[in-house]
Amino acid sequence: MSSEPYAASAVVPAPPGTVPLPPVPGTVASVPVVFQPPAPEPIRQIAVYGHSNLFYFWPVWLVCFVFAGITYVDGYRMAVVPEGTTFERSAQVQGFSEPRDVLVVPAKNHLNPKLNDGQPAQPGLLVSRGNNMGVVFVATLLLVIVASTVTLRGLVSVIAVILIILTVVVLALLGLWNDVFAFVGGLDIRMNAGGYLAIGIPLFIAWILVLTIYDRQHYIIFDAGQIRVCQEIGDSELVMDSGGVVVEKKRNDVFRHWLLGFGSGDLKVHKPSGQGGQEAELDNVLGIGRKLVVINKMLQEKQVTS
Repeated sequence: MSSEPYAASAVVPAPPGTVPLPPVPGTVASVPVVFQPPAPEPIRQIAVYGHSNLFYFWPVWLVCFVFAGITYVDGYRMAVVPEGTTFERSAQVQGFSEPRDVLVVPAKNHLNPKLNDGQPAQPGLLVSRGNNMGVVFVATLLLVIVASTVTLRGLVSVIAVILIILTVVVLALLGLWNDVFAFVGGLDIRMNAGGYLAIGIPLFIAWILVLTIYDRQHYIIFDAGQIRVCQEIGDSELVMDSGGVVVEKKRNDVFRHWLLGFGSGDLKVHKPSGQGGQEAELDNVLGIGRKLVVINKMLQEKQVTS
């Protein structure tokens, strides 16, 4: 028998429904080699960024873009007429064989200024045929302004939601929604496509710039053994030791954090008064629940190894 050493090799599992053969006499069976996956690298640093309240204005520019597109596709145009203009149905117009609906302008008045060729300018303001989009736009704008500036945390925000639901139910039981809709419908709120874009495009550009540049200057970096905080642009970093630090999430605002923020939240970092009493807060942190788990895990690993 040869005295040369045999190299170990991994055993290939037998296909389903088969029985592996025993080793041939006079040979050495292969020794299975177990490969252990490498241990995951410990988390050494995580940066958390806060955001300004402008982040919650995304429904406004989204509604502007959607309504501008609907208005363009709708194809209706608005004519600006002087006072005293009347509407005539099925009037006979010179140059047309069939009757047409026309606007009759008072004497010595004109619908639109003349062009260079002497012909009157045709209506060009694209508007929707109804006022529903105008009402929805105003309601969205007011809701976002109130929800992003008025903070209601914890139980108070839940009570506010319950009151809103109760108001809707009570108005329905009393049959008052028709009156409310009649009043809202009487408010003939309309905006042309250019008006929606005049609001939506600048707001979207500002939203992108603030989200990607301005908000990146508000951060808390959890490092090995220390925490670096910058809460204002141009302000110097506050450095605190991570030993004994408490990281927690403040109570949620249902409107701001869940309705508009997709699970965002406010982060608070502080140390007990006996250890310096330092604290820092970071508002409107996106995905705060997942990040808080990673931060606490990193701090626990630091305490174990120290």
